[in-house]
Amino acid sequence: MLIDIGANLTHESFQEDLDQVLDRAQLAQVQYLLITGASLSSSSDALQLASSRDYLFSTAGIHPHHATECSSQALQEIKSLATNPKVRAIGETGLDYFRDFSPRDIQRNAFKAQLQLASELDLPVFLHERDAYPDFAQILASYRDQLNHVVVHCFTGDRTALQAYLDLDCYIGITGWICDERRGKHLQELVELIPADRLLLETDAPYLLPRTLKPKPPNRRCEPAHLYEISRVVAQLLNTSTDQLASQTSRNAKKCFHLP
Repeated sequence: MLIDIGANLTHESFQEDLDQVLDRAQLAQVQYLLITGASLSSSSDALQLASSRDYLFSTAGIHPHHATECSSQALQEIKSLATNPKVRAIGETGLDYFRDFSPRDIQRNAFKAQLQLASELDLPVFLHERDAYPDFAQILASYRDQLNHVVVHCFTGDRTALQAYLDLDCYIGITGWICDERRGKHLQELVELIPADRLLLETDAPYLLPRTLKPKPPNRRCEPAHLYEISRVVAQLLNTSTDQLASQTSRNAKKCFHLP
């Protein structure tokens, strides 16, 4: 059995066939799914969806793209959502200097505020970092002793960043990025450096459709059922079986997010 620790199931691309998507995930041996909250509205929608099925859980937070909405009122609303037992982490929060959809100083302030909230609630954090390693690592390090479990989701960084996050006792989320023979090549070489008890798998659906998937869906949309293909590629890179990898990463996810 597998656990998808990050799927954006509130995305509009799932509106028409969400029930079928969830059915396919179950058939593909996905035991639990964490639905990512990335804004106030999507965090609320993620919780509503998670409450509809016993194998679904969610996160609540404000993505760096939406950092400008991270007011004190918004944080109170995130806090209120996070009191629901279906919410298993604060996030997705962090820093994104690649897109820079929000001013960097506002991103940093929103990141710090949500780390503080996670500390107060004793919840894990589900983190996003793209092209922002030095600032991200520095801020995270200043809060790390106050935090529960930490997940660096959809890791795509270099060896230096990976080692820094491992030194901060983070879990590392691997997506279909690793299935890309072009931009994922460096990640294929780094994955063996992730300790077995720190590795997590995720689809980040509907994004990052595994390039190794055959046949590819006509809509080119990634979905949780494709987690098996990610696990197959990672298992091959680690010279282990898909069953062993599924067992290890599921144990990790259950420990990290306090799943049943």
